[in-house]
Amino acid sequence: MALPLSDLTVMPEPQQVYAADGTRLATYTWGEPDGPVVVIVHGFASSARDNWVMTGWVRDLTRAGYRVLALDQRGHGLSDKPHEASAYGIRTLTTDVETVMDAYLVDDAVYVGYSLGARVGWDVVRELPHRIDRAVLGGVPDGVPLGRLNLDEVRALLTDGTPVEDPTTQNYIALTARVPGNDLASLLALAEGMRASRTVDPDPENAPTRPILFATGSKDGIIEGSRALAAAAPDGRFFEIPERNHFNAPGSRAFREAALEFLAVE
Repeated sequence: MALPLSDLTVMPEPQQVYAADGTRLATYTWGEPDGPVVVIVHGFASSARDNWVMTGWVRDLTRAGYRVLALDQRGHGLSDKPHEASAYGIRTLTTDVETVMDAYLVDDAVYVGYSLGARVGWDVVRELPHRIDRAVLGGVPDGVPLGRLNLDEVRALLTDGTPVEDPTTQNYIALTARVPGNDLASLLALAEGMRASRTVDPDPENAPTRPILFATGSKDGIIEGSRALAAAAPDGRFFEIPERNHFNAPGSRAFREAALEFLAVE
């Protein structure tokens, strides 16, 4: 008998982990305590619940025997939401994941990230190859992080309510409004912090060496950049998520099935 939707989307009580700068990170676990660990990290303007629970990922990962460890990235969900761009450098976001793994005494894991979570995952896998066996990075673009977001229009919206005209930025604003608890000012600060270096990031010349499945929707404008990153990774492969764009790809069953098959390889 199929479980009711409420049973499939229930959230455990968040456990607070403190980052090095004092930022409180809301974390969650599902599954058997002694199962192999998968760390899952959500995308920009999303949350652990929105990205992974409501889309069936936690359900399928726990059914496959994994212990699932998730966090609301700073600026998202039930975690603290600083308004300073300096709080959101890529190194800070990467260290947050390592801090959560340390807090849960996780030495070895696999990693699944989408969008911003995949961008963070690129560095997590590159810097912690001794702790991350393999990874699935969904919807990760090349180029400047969050480069498609028109920050000037977001600032104008926050300052005086000027309507956003850029279509891609409108989509991000709509996503922000859809997910409960989002704070547009903190997400603007995050985008500013991620783009502060003004350099190509992630850098294909410094790709992670662990096995990585890159997955991007067939209707996502960043698909060719994602293919290029997969080609640059020494042990990278690519999965095209059929008939999905950047915003609805996490809900794809084909994406989940491809990820589970990849993660199960010894």
